[in-house]
Amino acid sequence: MDVDLIFKIAGLGILVAIIHTLLDKFGKEEYAYIVTLVGLVFAFGTVVNLVSKLFDNLKILFRL
Repeated sequence: MDVDLIFKIAGLGILVAIIHTLLDKFGKEEYAYIVTLVGLVFAFGTVVNLVSKLFDNLKILFRL
């Protein structure tokens, strides 16, 4: 597992948190929640892609 992938997801989380806080302070709560949702979708997409590769490697390993 690549450590840089963990750092990318953590960086995305920090960036989303900062943008969410700024938008919340400016009174744009709707956009803040949308930014949070988009950040979650990107993070989950990355994790799902990684898990998919893991299952593909397990299929190859056990010849299923």
